[in-house]
Amino acid sequence: MNDLSSTPARPEHVEGQRKPDWIRVKAPTSKAFGETRDLMRSLNLNTVCEEAACPNIGECWTKKHATVMILGDTCTRACAFCNVKTGMPGKVNADEPEHVAEAAAKLGLEHIVVTSVDRDDLPDGGAGQFVKVIAALRRTTPQTTIEILTPDFRGKMEAAVEAIVAAGPDVYNHNLETVPRLYPTIRPGARYYASLRLLEQVKRHDPAIFTKSGIMLGLGEERLEVHQVMDDMRCAVIDFLTMGQYLRPTPKHTAVIEFVTPQAFDAYGAIARAKGFLQVAASPLTRSSYHAGDDFKAMRMAREAQLANVR
Repeated sequence: MNDLSSTPARPEHVEGQRKPDWIRVKAPTSKAFGETRDLMRSLNLNTVCEEAACPNIGECWTKKHATVMILGDTCTRACAFCNVKTGMPGKVNADEPEHVAEAAAKLGLEHIVVTSVDRDDLPDGGAGQFVKVIAALRRTTPQTTIEILTPDFRGKMEAAVEAIVAAGPDVYNHNLETVPRLYPTIRPGARYYASLRLLEQVKRHDPAIFTKSGIMLGLGEERLEVHQVMDDMRCAVIDFLTMGQYLRPTPKHTAVIEFVTPQAFDAYGAIARAKGFLQVAASPLTRSSYHAGDDFKAMRMAREAQLANVR
């Protein structure tokens, strides 16, 4: 019998301690970084790289990889871990899909990740804008593979998922973020099993689309709880799992309980691969879109090898 209470108690939090060397990154200074930033500004595009204070922004923007955040910069939710501002969003920008496609063309992207804020104020939760962005990318840069990272479309899930899957993204990502026990404090506006159901629906509508989800570590989750999330994901036929260290954006956000070591991430990654995920990314600096293009290629090759073995 698995007894979670047998796990040694952790300190209340580790804030105030010096961050471990393995999560320290250099400040961005390259010319390419500035060019990526200027392009996003000129097209009036938001990026999750900036809004979510991603630690990998220097590396990714230097390589001219940026994760576009559509539907504005203001979220209707207030998750305890997220740095995106909360409030009443503005009007949806009708030019945004074409601007996203133009950015992909100018950056020469082989793979693009498109995410959004939560838009509970919209009748479709913003699904229609995802569809328009996918269509614009297919017209403008047909060689670019498309990965979307959507919210849960609370109360509008069925129609939203059906519409987006019909638009034909290559990867459909929706993050579970944490273990079920922590949802009331970390992700109060969402429901764990609703998020799992969303990803199940994607596969039901089109089994060929790769599905992806991720969780943060260091929020107070227990090892066996993480293993259970992996099992739940595999039951939902999720192809790709990402795991990264939670970092507190500001003092008003939930505290870091633990800095998980690279060795612990390696162990989690090995377990996830044994459970049957096609692709696993597990490290302190892993984020949903970090190295997404390379990971997509690896995942596609893994599926092809799997199908070849079946034949």
